[in-house]
Amino acid sequence: MKQTSIPCVLMRGGTSKAAFFLATDLPADPALRDRVLLAVMGSPDPRQIDGLGGADPLTSKVAIISPSARAETDVDYLFAQVNVDKAIVDYGQNCGNILAAVGPFAIEKGLVPIQAVRTLVRIHMENTGQDAEAVVQTPEGYVEYDGEVRIDGVPASAAGLVLNFCDVAGSSCGALLPTGQVRDSINGVDVTCIDNGMPVVVLRAADVGRTGYESREQLDQDSELKARLEAIRLIAGRKMNLGDVTLRTVPKMTLIATATSGGTIATRTFIPHRCHASIGVLGAVSVATVCLLPGSVAEDMAVVTSAQDLRISVEHPSGEFSVLLSRNTEGEVIKSGLIRTARLLFDGRVAISGSVWGGIDDQ
Repeated sequence: MKQTSIPCVLMRGGTSKAAFFLATDLPADPALRDRVLLAVMGSPDPRQIDGLGGADPLTSKVAIISPSARAETDVDYLFAQVNVDKAIVDYGQNCGNILAAVGPFAIEKGLVPIQAVRTLVRIHMENTGQDAEAVVQTPEGYVEYDGEVRIDGVPASAAGLVLNFCDVAGSSCGALLPTGQVRDSINGVDVTCIDNGMPVVVLRAADVGRTGYESREQLDQDSELKARLEAIRLIAGRKMNLGDVTLRTVPKMTLIATATSGGTIATRTFIPHRCHASIGVLGAVSVATVCLLPGSVAEDMAVVTSAQDLRISVEHPSGEFSVLLSRNTEGEVIKSGLIRTARLLFDGRVAISGSVWGGIDDQ
């Protein structure tokens, strides 16, 4: 049977990598689309040897882009987390790292015209119904990927782009503090459940008998800890209005400890069953916000000032992630921003078995 060839762009966004598609190049039926995306990534298979996935949640991601019907945004962005070793595609979250590549992709595909030395791309995040803005460098009439900005977790420097978020609190759970409290006790462990763009359960590493400075490899092999975190996560999921999260990738679980390299807080994040090589963009925003909340599990660890505009440095296994937060006179976080980089890696077509899908004309 002839294979089906689908237009596809592979892009790095922040510290993640995703296959980008125009929505019109994929099946309209959601169930069929999921089967196509599983085939594209080579899931389920721990090695993803028969697809584009890199045997890691950070490289088993998909972005589906379409022109926006909303006057206030330019493009719609639907994020899909394709499970590596299970036949599951999860749309229950945003991905801020891949968001960093949405603006460049939209410009490359002619969805947004070049404006000047910098081009503003207004993005509607379909997963949560929130909006973001990307400011992309376009000094010579095309997307500039080369530059001097370095982010931890990426080996080379690149052109910086700015991501701004407004009103992302409660984007998945309905409230910044979805349990109604700044601190809860689950299975005898104090946690702060938060959603400032990404649902995260934050807990002190010491409260589960760890330092919070372990390597990613050590934590991935720590079956006792992972089982304990999963038991907490399943209870927290219901408390956070997410329902049964057994087969979902949210909420994320973040262990915190006192910063050791001049940052605000040290972190180790599970996404949700493997330790992140760094930390997700929106996950970092949520964790940074916890550092500003009186009574949170981070209260005695994170040293912050009373300024309205702050830079929160979130340390992670491969470096640090700086989050810019603005709060009003009442202390409420009203805006978050950060600097990321992205790069176009491949622009072509990806082939899947014709038995999965025969193509647009076969719908």
